[in-house]
Amino acid sequence: MDVPSLKLSPRSVKGKKVRALRRQGVVPVHVYGKGVDPQALEVEAQVLRRLLPRVGTNVPLSVTFEGETDENLCFVREVQRHPVTEDLLHVDFLRVDVSQSIRAEVPIVLLGDSPAVRQLGGTLLQPLQSILVESLPMNVPASFEVDASELDDFEKGIYVRDLTADPSVAILTDADEMIARVAQPRIEVVEEEAVAAEALEEGEAAAAE
Repeated sequence: MDVPSLKLSPRSVKGKKVRALRRQGVVPVHVYGKGVDPQALEVEAQVLRRLLPRVGTNVPLSVTFEGETDENLCFVREVQRHPVTEDLLHVDFLRVDVSQSIRAEVPIVLLGDSPAVRQLGGTLLQPLQSILVESLPMNVPASFEVDASELDDFEKGIYVRDLTADPSVAILTDADEMIARVAQPRIEVVEEEAVAAEALEEGEAAAAE
């Protein structure tokens, strides 16, 4: 696996004073976990904006601290954003032991076109966006890809049990949970309601006469 790298700098500013850092385009971060003392660090916001979409919470990072040569294998564990502007406020990184299994949420990506959508006018639904897995850190999948072209009618669904995982990866999410299906178009229901309403109005008119 090609592991992205990230270099962090020591941070002396803490508490409410970190607002000044953010105004300078710097994000306060925290590194904790196996074999490392909790570290208050910082990094440029533009670096994180490029990196976070690539790694999510299940792709490992090689993290180094300024002044140290040791690499730390970390996962993003929490990202705090401003509720209105979505600006980055704080990021937590969890250091892991490469020889110890971890649990991680892995996103599910739907690929292809569903015939039930394209030909029958249905709506593709994905009630399950990710699944929980357990494996060694370097074996955690970046994502699970699901072929939506298998959904060619409204009776079919794709379930967790349909996923294929490497033997080194244990899927912990219930096998019977549904990942995706195609819902019938609502127009049929609307037409039926309209007919029923029209019949009711005709009945009321006849009674009034």
